[in-house]
Amino acid sequence: MKKIAVFASGGGTDFQSVVDANAKENFCEIKYLVASKPEIGAINRAKKAGIECLVYDKSAYSNIAEFYAFLTEKFQNEGIDLLVLAGWLLIIPQTFVESFEDKIINIHPALLPSFGGKGYYGLNVHKAVLEYGAKLSGATVHFVSGEVDGGAIIMQRAVEVQYGDTPESLQERILKEEHIILPLCVKLFCENKIVKSGRQVRVLD
Repeated sequence: MKKIAVFASGGGTDFQSVVDANAKENFCEIKYLVASKPEIGAINRAKKAGIECLVYDKSAYSNIAEFYAFLTEKFQNEGIDLLVLAGWLLIIPQTFVESFEDKIINIHPALLPSFGGKGYYGLNVHKAVLEYGAKLSGATVHFVSGEVDGGAIIMQRAVEVQYGDTPESLQERILKEEHIILPLCVKLFCENKIVKSGRQVRVLD
């Protein structure tokens, strides 16, 4: 069974979706929650599920590079198979990406390549979608590359933008889709049903 670590920076609802799906289908072993700072909501969710937390505490590390170096060594030594970014807001260095090539996936709250890249996170994404007047948005699960939100796309779900939507109402509907496709992609990866060749990704039946 593949071992995974999930990264989160906030309340952890995407993280929870993976925990809940795995509790029903047992497709992986969730070894760690990696938290970008102490006392975020995701940590409480991990503790409730009995999942060990690795927290970036600025009082314990001289800088973020030291934390990533710690994670790299730990995950490689323990044979972690997949890293899942579920609302992770810290910059990921190229060296970290290269250490886990094609083993890091991310959930993004828009239909990439639109409304992605630096600065497009959280409600900023949904504000941009509404300001542009887009008729469709959605959620994307993709492999992580050296380019922010630029990795090969695994799966997308579209959500219609409704007249009168606010960033919050659009976010709420897209979150429902995130909570479906993120655990599904984790499950497919752990079952060796995701095949990547360059930018082309095929999901096997």
